[in-house]
Amino acid sequence: MDEAALWQRYQDWLYYHEGLGIYVDVSRMSFDEAFVEQLTPRFEHAFEAMAELEGGAIANPDENRMVGHYWLRNPDLAPSEALKKDITETLSAVKEFAQKVRTGEITPPGESRFTDILSVGIGGSALGPQFVSKALTDAQPDIDIHFIDNTDPVGIDHTFAEIGDRLKSTLVLIISKSGGTPETRNGMVESKAAFEKAGLDFAKQAVAVTGEGSKLDKIASSEGWLASFPMHDWVGGRTSELSAVGLLPAALQGIDIQAMLDGAKEMDDATRMADLQTNPAALLALSWYFAGKGKGEKDMVVLPYKDSLLLFSRYLQQLVMESLGKETDLEGNTVYQGIAVYGNKGSTDQHAYVQQLREGVPNFFATLIEVLQDREGTSVEVEPDVTSGDYLSGLLQGTRRALYENHRDSITITVPEVTPRMVGALIALYERAVGLYAFLVNINAYHQPGVEAGKKAAADVLDLQNQVKDLLSSAEAPLSLAEIADKIGDSGKAENIYKIVRHLDANGRMVKIQGDPSQPASLKVSAR
Repeated sequence: MDEAALWQRYQDWLYYHEGLGIYVDVSRMSFDEAFVEQLTPRFEHAFEAMAELEGGAIANPDENRMVGHYWLRNPDLAPSEALKKDITETLSAVKEFAQKVRTGEITPPGESRFTDILSVGIGGSALGPQFVSKALTDAQPDIDIHFIDNTDPVGIDHTFAEIGDRLKSTLVLIISKSGGTPETRNGMVESKAAFEKAGLDFAKQAVAVTGEGSKLDKIASSEGWLASFPMHDWVGGRTSELSAVGLLPAALQGIDIQAMLDGAKEMDDATRMADLQTNPAALLALSWYFAGKGKGEKDMVVLPYKDSLLLFSRYLQQLVMESLGKETDLEGNTVYQGIAVYGNKGSTDQHAYVQQLREGVPNFFATLIEVLQDREGTSVEVEPDVTSGDYLSGLLQGTRRALYENHRDSITITVPEVTPRMVGALIALYERAVGLYAFLVNINAYHQPGVEAGKKAAADVLDLQNQVKDLLSSAEAPLSLAEIADKIGDSGKAENIYKIVRHLDANGRMVKIQGDPSQPASLKVSAR
């Protein structure tokens, strides 16, 4: 395609939102008009299905739940006055609590103010708050935030080492809808132990964000925690950033959460348009469908050209992959849907894997995120009349061009600057794109049976570990792995047992292994 034709295509397939100043450019996706016409009936269905979703239709039938994250930024859309009241009261409570913490009206025992926040959660309870914190906090914030988002003991130790003696002025957020998520429960137990070791009263510095009546809610109530904020069952973890899950830690850091909600609401209005070419989320869904032939055949590489948006690709990994990675469609047919997402940031990646993107396996499409404002204030000239920001812009444009010249598709999203309003708009844009794409390929974006299967498998391993420990504690002589499996009553579990006892032995916990590790079947295991 010559330059004149490309310029015309750019104008034809460039979306601009005047109120937000956001551009969505899909002109470098190589679909043609025939493809768009072919997909138009699917979009008509998707627009109708999204409208029903927002109206309160049961979108998660296996759990009999509505999906209402859109109501969080526009409570007037909630299908009942009770739900509207819950949303507005929760938002008011979050703002009031954060304000009291930041002004020193709520303080830790014996201290003048809270200096740090420790947020304990996993998945959507961590990825969204981490992304927003990285994107929107100052280089030297007045309240530092730390995260325990895994059950890795060394990682937990590092987090507490970062906090150090400021634990006495640290506010702890425990975020879990059920209160039974093992990783978050473990983080809470580890936090309580750290407070006890330091001679501090954990309950006087702890806040819960959880479902009403959950295990965590009951613990917080019985122990007299500082506060508890609700997680509604109609908000999934990966779409929870604009609920108390993400708004509370953001507000505590001084981020303008109302601006985030306003930006999301404005983008929701734009993505509610039942017209493909004037709906930015529909343009993304169209591009994703085209790139992967409606089967996720190509990966989504996300390259934000701004350090503050570094964690956007991690946030999108969960939002996209947990929503779209499904084995069956809505009729129960096996379809194996999904889109793999990865990325770091530009221009860092131009010195990492852009070489492969341009010349290697063409199994991807790229999304480039551009921020127009370089910095606040005047930039240094690194060359005569050229700034570092000019280079960053040039590298983005160069990557886009180099990819297109070698027949690699890309989307470019441009925002004027990184602000709470823009971040809220980006979150809303991708939430809607995921929902529309799911309806295009006839899957349920709002349940996650694979996640639950993984949790159940982990629970089975821990149950087996307890059986092994009980058996070895009463054994009169060392046992082989096969003997342990036979005595437990499941000869097929020898490999699982080996991995369990190897882990226990490495940590000096009750179990001792004798023999050649390269020959697991010959090993003998005994209690220490």
